[in-house]
Amino acid sequence: MTNRKLKMMVLLSILTALTTILGKFVSIATPSGFLTLLDAGIYFTAFYLGKREGMIVGALSGFLIDLISGYPNWMFFSLIAHGSQGYFAGLTGRSRILGLVLASLAMVGIYFLATIPMYGLGAAAAGIIGNIGQNFLGMLVGYLVYLSFSRVRKVA
Repeated sequence: MTNRKLKMMVLLSILTALTTILGKFVSIATPSGFLTLLDAGIYFTAFYLGKREGMIVGALSGFLIDLISGYPNWMFFSLIAHGSQGYFAGLTGRSRILGLVLASLAMVGIYFLATIPMYGLGAAAAGIIGNIGQNFLGMLVGYLVYLSFSRVRKVA
């Protein structure tokens, strides 16, 4: 393993841990789960490092937060939903807006579809607003942290 690969693996591990902690300690309980700031860490990683890294941090942190929060029935759905979210959010250039739309649709849509067999269509529909709010708040916070970190990184 090269030194560069090892550094990236360590960085992604740290970002996954920080994202999971942020999501765990800043969360609001809902009837079918909880809303968190997990998305902020996913969006920051995707904006700063790219789609592959955003997918890794999104998938692992989504999986881990459900595991440690007592929602094991959501772990694999979160792995797919937040992994897709991180991948699409990491698109750059002219594809950035499309990527953000796809990231939002992936996260909200996967949770909507996963909620139907578990809790019914009513609960799935009720969860849409919360998931949209979580997604856009995460996008905003992640982008602001990305801008701040980019400016500090250039100065240092």
